[in-house]
Amino acid sequence: MKPAKFSYHAPRTVEEAISILADVAPDDGRVLAGGQSLVPTMAFRLAQPAHLVDINRVDGLDRLAVDGDALSIEARVRHAAFHRPVTDGPLGHLLAAVVRHIAHLPIRSRGTFCGSLAHADPASEWCMVATTLNARMIVRSSRGERALAPDAFFQGIMTTAIEPDELLAEARLPVLPDDTKFGFEEFSRRVGDFAIAMVLATYRLADGVMVEPRIGVGAAEELPRRMAAAEAALTGRAPEAAAFAAAAEAAADAVDPMTDINTTAAYRRDLVRALTRRALERAAQ
Repeated sequence: MKPAKFSYHAPRTVEEAISILADVAPDDGRVLAGGQSLVPTMAFRLAQPAHLVDINRVDGLDRLAVDGDALSIEARVRHAAFHRPVTDGPLGHLLAAVVRHIAHLPIRSRGTFCGSLAHADPASEWCMVATTLNARMIVRSSRGERALAPDAFFQGIMTTAIEPDELLAEARLPVLPDDTKFGFEEFSRRVGDFAIAMVLATYRLADGVMVEPRIGVGAAEELPRRMAAAEAALTGRAPEAAAFAAAAEAAADAVDPMTDINTTAAYRRDLVRALTRRALERAAQ
């Protein structure tokens, strides 16, 4: 199939892009950056926007740099930018470890970090990372700017708090302390396939015990989510097998798994249990 008819817009500045989005908002305008999710859905006519606002020629929106206590990732930054650590310390290495699980190289060369967040696929690695690390999503419109936490930004399967006249201009990931340990594990049927479940674990050590643990689960539920019970099972304990097993059980108990034609809820729950333990074991290496 081919996309339904649409009007094409190619703004040159952020202000022009925002102005166009405001004008076309009543008629369903969509932002095009990498297009690796939007274009296929348009080809199958699952999405039929009346207007396409291509931001690839916009001056700016390609900044990727540490700004204060956060890594600023603007709207045109491609997945491939993270193939190597983009900043010193754990955050750069964490992003480089995660990115290799995203689809295949041609898609990573074109798709964008912020586009993945805006698409809000439950199996998105970046959505899970943003949730686990408590990122801030910066959306702009002619009405001003908003900074949204993950709980406010992600609203459901492929649904976010972005209004029709708003542009997701930037994501800000907190820079992790130098002593942060992390582990990431994902399961898919084949390399490059959508994940069935994934887990990101981070923690710090103080006097030999874990502090500030974070356990984020993606692809298993409709939304990426931190597992508070699993984090509580780790806090104040030494990084050893018994603590990891307790956190894995807590995550498996807390998750509300999706089902589909190929995967049962019980299977996803067991994957969350196994991946949580493996992510923690990797962090401890």
